[in-house]
Amino acid sequence: MRRLTQYQDEFWPRRAWPRSAGRKKVAVFAGTRPEAIKVAPVVSLLRAHPECFEVSLCSTGQHREMLAQTFADFGLTPDFRFDVMAPNQGLSALSSMLFHQVGGFLATHRPDVVLVQGDTTTVQVTALAAFYASIPVGHIEAGLRTWDIGNPFPEELNRRITGLVSRWHFAPTELARNNLLQDKVPADRIVVTGNTVVDALLLTLDAVRRNPPPLSDRVEEAIARQRDIILVTGHKREIFGQGIRNICQALNLIANVLPEARIIYPVHLNPNVRGPMFELLRHAPNVYLEDPLPHKAFVRLMAASKLILSDSGGIQEEGPTLGKPVLIMRNVTERPEGVEAGANMLVGIEPESIVRHTVRLMQNESVYAAMSSRPNPYGDGSASERIVDKLRSDMMCVSRQSEAAG
Repeated sequence: MRRLTQYQDEFWPRRAWPRSAGRKKVAVFAGTRPEAIKVAPVVSLLRAHPECFEVSLCSTGQHREMLAQTFADFGLTPDFRFDVMAPNQGLSALSSMLFHQVGGFLATHRPDVVLVQGDTTTVQVTALAAFYASIPVGHIEAGLRTWDIGNPFPEELNRRITGLVSRWHFAPTELARNNLLQDKVPADRIVVTGNTVVDALLLTLDAVRRNPPPLSDRVEEAIARQRDIILVTGHKREIFGQGIRNICQALNLIANVLPEARIIYPVHLNPNVRGPMFELLRHAPNVYLEDPLPHKAFVRLMAASKLILSDSGGIQEEGPTLGKPVLIMRNVTERPEGVEAGANMLVGIEPESIVRHTVRLMQNESVYAAMSSRPNPYGDGSASERIVDKLRSDMMCVSRQSEAAG
């Protein structure tokens, strides 16, 4: 068995990380592309206050290739990279690797604060490892709930466990705050911030408008010819198997009913998604199966789309910001604010429901206009600022108390 120091040297490069007087070491973790998008503006703002914080960005690599693309789009490079993924890896094996590597990192570098975002396995394991190491945790996008432990799987469990061990709960909405209060979280530990995805989207939109990133030739042609674009994403574990096949059946039917539209699907790298998609949709001439896109390119495609079909949580928040209706291909959502506002619609994963609602929105201009003009319930673009302000305030209070005690 290798010594711990040998294992640490393999994954975490040795470097000086001195602790300056009055400054706090903040380790920000991200494992998937959505996490990277949502932590990026927070990391940038934390680094804008070097008098308060020494920031380390840690990439666990759950979405290894897509993480690198996304961080690059925000001008960020991880300070530490972990290697936790293996082909067809189950959640138990992934969790074991994360505990070993994240736990070792925390033992070596001893940050003052750990920040996690969302509800992935990276989030849950990192929060628990920090708890075991007596390091306070800040949970960005805290308080989302379906109150069904198996749906979505495993996200509902991940975020509830993370909530149990967090010191700061950065809730995106009042509903999320109320969920946390129902879970007996003290009110003074909850801050309603809005969602950092809105901050990230507004920053990215500005960059995309100034310098549009390229898309594939056929997608560029669809945009240039002003085709109606239906953007599709789907990757959650709960739809693996029959759910993916249902979605493929629905997209084939939509392609036949709306032959002038272009259905564009940047297909996730997970083989449980790619295999069925390319098997069942490769012959539909107006269905474009694309490789995963860098974040800026994806934002450009969202902005060019008329309608979005997705199981993604982030897209449920981004769609209303862009004025794009989102049909949620899931049976339940932990983001009901968009549905209640009328900007999103929960359609399930049965082909008949997906097809019916898609065709209705694409063919009925008044229905489409009503849905696309709903206000965005997910924030005003200042969530990251509220998070950093709270950390600055609390960290400075801790410093003053320590000085007074001394």
